[in-house]
Amino acid sequence: MKQILFLILALVLVFKPNSEPLIGQTDITLEGLWRFGIFNTERVAGFEFMNDGRHYSRLVHGEIKMFDIETAEWVSDILTSDHLGQEIEIDGYYFSEDESQILFYTNRVSQYRRSYFADYYLWDREEESLLKIGEEDGQMNGHLSPGGEWVGFVYDNDLYYRNTKTAELTRVTQDGKRNEIINGASDWVYEEEFYITRTFEWSPGANYLAWLKFDESHVKEFTMTDYRNGTYPEYTTFKYPKVGEENSLVSVWVHELQSGKDIELKFDMEDFYIPRIHWTPDEQLVVFTMNRHQNELTIWLADPESGKKKKLLKEINPYYINLHDNLSFLSERNEFIWTSEKSGYNHIYLYDMEGNLLRQLTNGAYDVTDFYGVDPERELVFFQAAAANPLNREVYSVSLDGGGLSGIAVEEGVNRANFSSTFDYYILEHSTANRAPRHIVYETDSNEKVRLIEGNEFIGEIQEDLKLSPVEFFSFTTSEDVELNGYTILPPDFDESHEYPVLMYQYSGPNSQHAINSWRGEYYWWFQLLARKGYVIVCVDGRGTGARGQEFRKMTYLNLGHYETIDQIETAKYLAGKPYIDSDRIGIFGWSYGAYISILSILKGADVFSASIAVAPVTDWRWYDTIYTERYMRTYEENREGYTRNSALHFAHQLEGDFLLVHGLADDNVHFQHTAELVRMLNFENKHYDLYIYPNNNHAIRSGSARYHLFTKITDFITTNL
Repeated sequence: MKQILFLILALVLVFKPNSEPLIGQTDITLEGLWRFGIFNTERVAGFEFMNDGRHYSRLVHGEIKMFDIETAEWVSDILTSDHLGQEIEIDGYYFSEDESQILFYTNRVSQYRRSYFADYYLWDREEESLLKIGEEDGQMNGHLSPGGEWVGFVYDNDLYYRNTKTAELTRVTQDGKRNEIINGASDWVYEEEFYITRTFEWSPGANYLAWLKFDESHVKEFTMTDYRNGTYPEYTTFKYPKVGEENSLVSVWVHELQSGKDIELKFDMEDFYIPRIHWTPDEQLVVFTMNRHQNELTIWLADPESGKKKKLLKEINPYYINLHDNLSFLSERNEFIWTSEKSGYNHIYLYDMEGNLLRQLTNGAYDVTDFYGVDPERELVFFQAAAANPLNREVYSVSLDGGGLSGIAVEEGVNRANFSSTFDYYILEHSTANRAPRHIVYETDSNEKVRLIEGNEFIGEIQEDLKLSPVEFFSFTTSEDVELNGYTILPPDFDESHEYPVLMYQYSGPNSQHAINSWRGEYYWWFQLLARKGYVIVCVDGRGTGARGQEFRKMTYLNLGHYETIDQIETAKYLAGKPYIDSDRIGIFGWSYGAYISILSILKGADVFSASIAVAPVTDWRWYDTIYTERYMRTYEENREGYTRNSALHFAHQLEGDFLLVHGLADDNVHFQHTAELVRMLNFENKHYDLYIYPNNNHAIRSGSARYHLFTKITDFITTNL
């Protein structure tokens, strides 16, 4: 009866908007967690500061409303269906610089991880008029020019812009063609690995429009099969450059609006990347170029009329350069901010516009982990850092003139800040591994709390009601004298005289971090569910992970999988030495890169691991994309030993324990090819394994009820085999 009552309550929560979270749970269930999401925290999503620094806007049921930052009271409706005179649900929006116009989109349809198609509209708040931006449905990358006179967008791989006053439409390019030429958007690998979808930028005065052109005609194609109840399946074919293969040829172009003239910027380089374009305040075009090995990055300044360019800054790294967007031009000072790992840790530097280093603004044996921006009035730089220790994150400010480092949010745990446009206020998100996120408004100068936006207090009530075990952090030293950080969750009725099975969880990818003192969301609850079933949960970050300086995170260079696997095996051996651990029942689980390490761990560590679960794994780096893999491994021809010694396929004969392998057939990121090739080798070696596939599911495996089904299977596998 309790289970029936639970399901009824869960359904009420799912289909009743704004219902209160369920308190007084009898237990954590897979249905409640993965099907109904009743343990999900409340998030402060769609929050946009207004220019006055005092108000903010957000989407509420597809409409834009304005609220007071200090009281959270509704102030006004900015854009609703009543304004528009028709039913349109807004999926996202952007204000013009003076907030007199709103560019919004609806009917969003995802393409890959970040890109999407949508229908864009412009609402003029003063004229109360609506302008449809595209002539056909399904545009990409709608983007207002400074001043709001133009809206640029991409349609069918060509770049357009529309005058917001006259509605005149200009087509900038004519050669766009699917799987051949892309203008103003990115190809698959740039989107996935350089985190960009829009590749055009307006100059500050809207005199020029710069864009990237991708010629992917020579890039090899990959095809995925979609199963839709038809007589024949459907196929999705896209360009995907695998290790050592040809990339898109990328070029930089500038369009002058007044004359309509286009020029191409020429670079005397071969086989290189152009991962970013920007503009300086005085309308010089900024272009990033990187060599294919990604250990040299050059920032160029170019004249948009002549195309003449000069080097502003060049970075060279003995390993590779982590691309970032921490570039900020200070027009009043004729200077710019840049972050770099050149000291061995990621720090903030100030340069003049000739590229001369003026001063290092942060220093020490810690990494700056996020850059929030520069306040020119206060002459302060705001940032996040792991200064106290790698497990935590604090928010700081530092003076542009050097010194004056000030802690803004330094409470133990992970602190993240979102500053208003004037830097007068900031919203602090704070969480720990045992406390759900709190979202609080602070006044910047006094650093005083203004109000609590969301405290997620109901999570604490559930934790108390269910008497959940705390997440506890620990460190240990391996046989190779490496200190590793991790956390554990023990069964609630833990007894040191009893032996418990262990599930280890990790991701392990370069510069990642999972053993961190922050809220882990769904995984927190699932791990608690397993702990209540009598499992010890352990997560350890091995070598290659983040917030411990460059040498630690980049030591896996040219050898992905090697040290990470050693460190997970070392963790299992460390745990096996504990009197309360059943050394014959240690399993390991991971997703994507973590799945890769889970596979290598049971293949190379058969003496310590009895079970492994791998979801959407890489199994051989030869089949992954150019940008990611070559950044860390170079090409197969350059590094055959690194590829071979860390390929799961070469160790299939060593499988001894229970093994669950899972993959989505529509995974455009880590292709099903990886799993298929491993299965082929396991069959050849006559090894036993369990295989689950999810048709029409991508890398996340979330389509329909797939996630609930997946974790039901994983949980059953654990309770049966571990």
